[in-house]
Amino acid sequence: MTDDAQLPDDVDALKALLIEARAQLAERDIEIEQLKAQIDKLKRMQFGRKSEQLDRQIERLETELEDLTGGRGVADVRRARASGTNVPVGATASKEALPPHLPREEHVLEPDSSCPNCGNAMQPLGEDVSEQLARVAAMFKVIRTIRRKAVCSGCNHFSQRPMPGLPIERSIAHPSLLADILVSKFADHQPLYRQSAIAARDGVRLDPASMGRWVGQCEALCEPLTEALRVYTMATFKLHADDTPIPVLAPGNKKTRTGRLWVYVRDDSRSGSTEPAAVWFAYSPDRKGIHPQTHLAGFEGILQADAYGGFNELYAGGRIREAACWDHARRYLYDVHVRTPTEATRHVLELIGELYGIEADIRGKPAAERLRVRQQKSLPVLAAIKAWMMEKLATLSVKSELAKAIRYSLNQWDALVLYCDDGRIEISNALAENALRCVSLGRKNFLFAGSDSGGERAAAMYGLIGTCKLNDINPRAYLEYVLTHIADHKVNRINELLPWNVADKLLTQSTPPSSTI
Repeated sequence: MTDDAQLPDDVDALKALLIEARAQLAERDIEIEQLKAQIDKLKRMQFGRKSEQLDRQIERLETELEDLTGGRGVADVRRARASGTNVPVGATASKEALPPHLPREEHVLEPDSSCPNCGNAMQPLGEDVSEQLARVAAMFKVIRTIRRKAVCSGCNHFSQRPMPGLPIERSIAHPSLLADILVSKFADHQPLYRQSAIAARDGVRLDPASMGRWVGQCEALCEPLTEALRVYTMATFKLHADDTPIPVLAPGNKKTRTGRLWVYVRDDSRSGSTEPAAVWFAYSPDRKGIHPQTHLAGFEGILQADAYGGFNELYAGGRIREAACWDHARRYLYDVHVRTPTEATRHVLELIGELYGIEADIRGKPAAERLRVRQQKSLPVLAAIKAWMMEKLATLSVKSELAKAIRYSLNQWDALVLYCDDGRIEISNALAENALRCVSLGRKNFLFAGSDSGGERAAAMYGLIGTCKLNDINPRAYLEYVLTHIADHKVNRINELLPWNVADKLLTQSTPPSSTI
């Protein structure tokens, strides 16, 4: 879909664009149906036999299908916005009723008891009932919204409460179910086809294609929120950054290529700050330095990261200063010690251990106190480490593994000791590495992303869920709250939906078994 700001004013041109968009969606729908047919055929072939190759083929097709339906969901939201609304329309409703064995929770919306026009009593006129499938405390149930009607006996005025807003109109998916799908996929690392199999154990049929479309719609609805998260994350003095590879299915040849997920963490709680922590993810199809340079275009301050060369351009102008990671420096020395342990390598590792012991004692204390302790205790240890490295390097072969490990630290020395100049800086980049663990776990289950757009959707959800975790907020409860309200929420007040701004509401949020409004 063309962006709103680029839509032509000419009616004929708009009609041509609409015809083209409809044709593209029709082609995508055909491709989705073909993929579903292939998957069904392979599953029939799979019955009664064990074939790892066939399993991988099915998983690849499932991932392709998930990505296509997710892209269709994004198109739904953009089309809705182009028509003047933020609420997408769900796919064609299933001919089958929602499972009758599920408990029903009824929200009854009563009309006014008296006519607002003439004051006479309103008489019952019937009711409209809609149902959405909800997921509550690991149990499926159907929420029935009953909108009763009334008519005035004096002037025939009709009254009925409007249907409460839903993230996806005319869909069976309640916000609680959507939140559960997102958290299961991006926090618990369960692909959609596995979630479908899990739901089937409760007698509930969830089509993976429909779920993929819902994921795309939810991510598109949350675009303003993820942008607000990015802005907040970057508005800090110190930022932690890292990246990790993610296999991405290449179009055409069905092979995978290596994309990249970048993570940026704002978290100063270890230096006594009470500001909310946040993490923002970004996806790129490769590891070129232009990507972090673009992500950090407006950032000024301290960037704590590894020695990746793509960051060097950022340090050149002095706008951003580099703080290196002692975890990396120690790791190179430790790997040498494991292979060929010596008294010398044991000694330097013990010295580095003293640095971490000092940090453990001052964690959570104010930055000024941390700085004072570091200058008093850490600087002498750092001086001893550097002296040992210089002395040892003079005795080693240039090609030795220990020499390479030492040169890594000496080349990074100014960045490694920068944390002793400011109590807000950390000794390591562990905050960013911890934030990337979700991706590592997801790789083991997902095998690969379906496309670049699938990587972008993963980045958006990893950011929202990761920020919830940093602030001890239940990501499922948070996403349910967001999806309940975001369609009707004003974009210029989107910051109100950031995790820490709704934390108190989540604590008091409860769903009564039945209510009359």
